[in-house]
Amino acid sequence: MATTKSLDGVLTKKAHQKEKFNEAGIEELKKCIDPDTGYLYFCQNFFHIQHPVDGKVMFAPFGYQERLLESYHNHRFNINMLPRQSGKTTTAAAYLLWYAMFHPDQTILIAAHKYTGAQEIMQRIRYGYELCPDSIRAGVTNYNKGSMEFENGSRIVSATTTGNTGRGMSISLLYCDEFAFVNPSIADEFWTSISPTLATGGRAIITSTPNSDEDTFAIIWKESQNKFDDEGNEQEIGQNGFHGFTAKWDEHPDRDEEWAKVEVGRIGEERFRREYGCEFLVYDETLINSIKLSSLEGIDPVMNMGQTRWYGKPTGDKTYVIALDPAMGTGGDFAAIQIFELPTYKQIGEWRHNTTAIPAQVRILKDIANYIKECCQNDGQNIYWSVENNSIGEGALIVIRDMGEENIPGMCVSEPIRKGHVRKFRKGFNTTHSTKISACTRLKNMVENDKLTINSKILVSELKAFVASGSSFKAKPGENDDLVSACLLSMRIMAVLKDWDPRVYETFNQADTGDDQTPPMPIFVSTNIR
Repeated sequence: MATTKSLDGVLTKKAHQKEKFNEAGIEELKKCIDPDTGYLYFCQNFFHIQHPVDGKVMFAPFGYQERLLESYHNHRFNINMLPRQSGKTTTAAAYLLWYAMFHPDQTILIAAHKYTGAQEIMQRIRYGYELCPDSIRAGVTNYNKGSMEFENGSRIVSATTTGNTGRGMSISLLYCDEFAFVNPSIADEFWTSISPTLATGGRAIITSTPNSDEDTFAIIWKESQNKFDDEGNEQEIGQNGFHGFTAKWDEHPDRDEEWAKVEVGRIGEERFRREYGCEFLVYDETLINSIKLSSLEGIDPVMNMGQTRWYGKPTGDKTYVIALDPAMGTGGDFAAIQIFELPTYKQIGEWRHNTTAIPAQVRILKDIANYIKECCQNDGQNIYWSVENNSIGEGALIVIRDMGEENIPGMCVSEPIRKGHVRKFRKGFNTTHSTKISACTRLKNMVENDKLTINSKILVSELKAFVASGSSFKAKPGENDDLVSACLLSMRIMAVLKDWDPRVYETFNQADTGDDQTPPMPIFVSTNIR
């Protein structure tokens, strides 16, 4: 047999030696080489692991590990957020060995959180390699604890993650292990340095259990979850080019509720949620509590009408609220429209765009109202709409006046005139600090008490970044809250409607804040818009 001893006495296959194959051996090799499925066949049939109880066993990937391998293989850039002790290192070791042996002239860099971590990964790769039959494994030209070089010109190099790791290397595949636990300044320096080397065709796999919500890992992960293009269409990968993969702790066959109970008692709920629940430690206070936010997922639209996404079809026995939060339409902030069904309090539609001019925004509101009217087969008596009238909203009010309010199906709802108010009445709703906080409180209560159904994945994403700021709430830097703002306007419209429509009142009041002030009758009659 063409074998030689490595530096530490372990048997390896000598490079450039002829190998005799029978027909079965050729078929096995062909299955391993297959560019579409070879990685999985190799992992399941030739990669051995050292089980802590059973000793040497063949790697038998769990369902989520097979999906993880598929993610590695089918996406150029991968970021994976996985529970502690979920076999992510073993899965990576199997794939990296397969990739090196069956892809010539590749440089694979393993960058680990600590030196011991880098050695652990290499040890698993070496163990798997040494137990492969010679008919499958490639010969080696260099073989030591920190690196492996194969006869096909490929090599695997392991190192501790520093600001200079990989500098000057031509990297084909980068694997970052427990990246969230690398010192933040080092992680940032490393990624800034290494990412340009991947631009010419390199691949990357970043894997970690979450740590904080502000480190480099968290930033890349969150960007991988931003899968919506400017038109609101969901993509398979994030806008940063990364495919994000995660798995739940209970996908591991040896973990159940009883196991979780014991583990929570041992390490505490907060640590359990981070290490096994894959929750970031959120230092900012979100409007909606983090537990509830983690359960919000959203659904795919049932229909797209232009840029308006519909999550249900209007019916004549329901009431509909349409809220427009205008924007300049010059590429900055988004204009947004939310559509809610009452008294079910389901979000059934939304629209968002940042390059649509104000006149077109109003026309879209009108089109939405017309669509609801057509679906309900009535004259629009079950439709109530309004606009936010601060600054930019003045432009929308002028467009509505010129268009003719009567040409928009339904009734325009305006905030009640407060007793003693001396200013001239304006259509729509004016947002102040107090009205925003009141609307935020109502939205929070409605969502957390399961009285309001949010169907939009984009809105869910915005809510996860809608955090306390001083005595109010706003989007975190770099994030958007335009759909949330339209949602808050919807809350204010509903608050007015609840004192006018008994059907609305019954549901809305269950989660309302119980304000001492009782709003007067809402104003539906036309008033000149200034």
